[in-house]
Amino acid sequence: MTALHCNPDAHADDIAALRARADQGDAEAQVSLGFMYGNGRGVVQDYKQAVVWYRKAADQGETWSQFNLGVMYHKGRGVVQDYKQAVVWYRKAADQGDANAQYSLGVMYFTGQGVAQNYVQAHKWVNLAAANSTGETHEQAARNRSIVEEKMTPQQVAEAQRLAGEWQVRQP
Repeated sequence: MTALHCNPDAHADDIAALRARADQGDAEAQVSLGFMYGNGRGVVQDYKQAVVWYRKAADQGETWSQFNLGVMYHKGRGVVQDYKQAVVWYRKAADQGDANAQYSLGVMYFTGQGVAQNYVQAHKWVNLAAANSTGETHEQAARNRSIVEEKMTPQQVAEAQRLAGEWQVRQP
């Protein structure tokens, strides 16, 4: 991803060039614009514009945009809050191995937001997030995996672990 997305002092010429690339279908530029609009970096914060750019990149399979689009739907930023759509976008990114999306998808299954509550699926996804992350995300996923386990039978935990293992084997 270009460093411009993090530059709060981006100049109008830089932003215009970035937008031109994004308009030509450059997913990296689209992600950058989504980030800039979502966080008010170099532009006035505008969640609706962030969603527009994240969606363009997400539709091209860009994982970080898929995760962020899930966040936008989950929190109702720039779109009407829609947990089912949040799950759709979290799953797309989670299926590509994004640990933050895996964690968020696990939380959705745990709480029953946008999907039927399912502790086996919740455990599977937070377990994968713990395995595929480091730092704070890893710690949070590991803690929440333990919380989910408290609500499960040993057979359910074993099933969740089996599903997570199968998922890992299918990854390139």
